[in-house]
Amino acid sequence: MKTTILGLRTTIYKVPDIQKAKAWYAKAFQTQPYFDEVFYVGFNIGGFELGLLPDETPSDGKSENVLSYWGVDDIEKEFLRFIELGATEYENPTNVGGEIVVASVKDPWGNVVGIIYNPEFKLKE
Repeated sequence: MKTTILGLRTTIYKVPDIQKAKAWYAKAFQTQPYFDEVFYVGFNIGGFELGLLPDETPSDGKSENVLSYWGVDDIEKEFLRFIELGATEYENPTNVGGEIVVASVKDPWGNVVGIIYNPEFKLKE
């Protein structure tokens, strides 16, 4: 059955200080934004969009019910690098079956950022 859903396009993180968040995410994801305005900052991460939206909601008021995982080749190394950049541990690297390992951190604004090592997943072209 052919689907009309094209796949993940954008993950948005809401932050109170978009300039500080832009600098942090540029370091964390090792890339500069392709779209940079006061109302939205967009990064192209491996063909998918990571977006930042300004929002004054306090970190402790944020919901944790949505989680996106960004693919990595070395999950232990990337998890520790995020921590070194000021993120806090949320979920330590955990094997979830086969060779698949997931982990997540909270950015300095309380957003949960997931990372995944999944050698079995390949993008469809």
